[in-house]
Amino acid sequence: MNKKILIPEKLAIKKPNPSLLAKMNNKKFKDKILFELESDFHYITVAENEAGRFVHFNNTYQAGFINTDYYKGNLPYINYFLIPYLMNQKIKKILLIGLGTGKLVNDFEILYPDLKNIDVVDIEINMPFIASEYFNFIPSEKFKFILQDGITYLRSNKTKYDLIVTDVANNVGIDLRFLQSEYFNLIKSALKKSGIFVSNMCASPDFSNKKNIFFKKYFPIYKKYFNNNTVFKGNYSDKIYYKSFYNIDERVTDITNVIIISSDKDYKISSNEKLVENFKKLNIDIKKYLLDKCDNC
Repeated sequence: MNKKILIPEKLAIKKPNPSLLAKMNNKKFKDKILFELESDFHYITVAENEAGRFVHFNNTYQAGFINTDYYKGNLPYINYFLIPYLMNQKIKKILLIGLGTGKLVNDFEILYPDLKNIDVVDIEINMPFIASEYFNFIPSEKFKFILQDGITYLRSNKTKYDLIVTDVANNVGIDLRFLQSEYFNLIKSALKKSGIFVSNMCASPDFSNKKNIFFKKYFPIYKKYFNNNTVFKGNYSDKIYYKSFYNIDERVTDITNVIIISSDKDYKISSNEKLVENFKKLNIDIKKYLLDKCDNC
């Protein structure tokens, strides 16, 4: 395993079904290239195909919208990032590390009408243009884009945030800097005492297996730095992904998104129908995502 990158494939415990894997590998998408650029960090393309419109860094999906009969919307794992709204409706300051399509920014602005500011840190200078030009991102006066490495920004940051969301996977995997003590100390320093931290990681979906590398080696650091850690397994988002892209009704590879919502305050996830109803403004059935909460993590 690369010592500096957490490679998702290396976290698998079980081998995939050969016939389903072959079906995935044999699927050829008819990409129409809408934009391409060699930046300082990535070869970027925006491509449209029968599954939707997507940003690629080199040959990997980084962000996009699915547009199929089965599902229309953001890459579905992103929708777990909105769950903090059911924990705290009074959030005023948000930090996102990673812009993506920008839809998450606009979704937060809809859910939190009294939001004061939402800062977005990204190392890729082209993302605001791509988000606006190809994914209908609408920057508001509350939005501030900061061109910087996430950890570099946190080292000099003086703002205290109510919510920090990080989605830092690159075209290879997850930089292990985002799983080390310095990073967690910086996150804690940037959060208010009642603040919420959301991060997207990956693991084998077999959470109870003692061979699960993520839960054996990396999840303990979350428990070290935060009193409360709620874990969501990406069952629903995986279902949407495999069905939309490959017309397969089950998870193929032994890897899933792991969304961890951490805080020192003991928040409860509200099931208030009025709050849940607000997600309809975003065309999201949040109840299906809430079912993926891990009760034994």
